[in-house]
Order: sequence, then C-alpha cells, then structure tokens
Amino acid sequence: MTQIVKNHELFTEAAIDDEIVVMRIDTGEFYELSGTAAATWRLIDDSRDRSALVQALAQEFAADEASIVADVDDFLRQLQEMGFVSMG
Repeated sequence: MTQIVKNHELFTEAAIDDEIVVMRIDTGEFYELSGTAAATWRLIDDSRDRSALVQALAQEFAADEASIVADVDDFLRQLQEMGFVSMG
C-alpha cells in the first residue's frame, strides 16, 4: 500500500463554502478546488492509498470505481506535479 501524503509545508488551504482554496506558499499561486476535486482533496488524509481513495470516492458519488479511476489518476498526477502530494 502506497499512501498519498499531502506536503503540508508547501501550501496553506482554506475551505470557503463548498470550495477549497489552496495557496502554494513559495509562489503565492492560488488553486480553487470544487466538486469532485474538493471531495478528493478532503479524502487525501495521509492514510489512504490510491485504491482506498478511489473506493471512497465511488461510494460518496455512487459511481463505479472503474469509471472514475482515470480521473482520479489524472488529478493525483496534477497534484504531484504541483508538489502538493507525494506517493509513498
């Protein structure tokens, strides 16, 4: 099991209504997460691996795991590229 871990030292975040605003500390760039992106971000709690994350999202949105896995993988890749999460 490879856990998905947030790199808390690189960002700060705030929940505003149904959105999450994440600010990268070193650049001041802001990212707004809403809908499934916000739900995914909330579920990344440093204890789940990719499989558990997909399973939790499928349950939350009453979706088939196979239908969401590509979107989850794409979002996780983006988060890794921004430095917000690490795998392992």
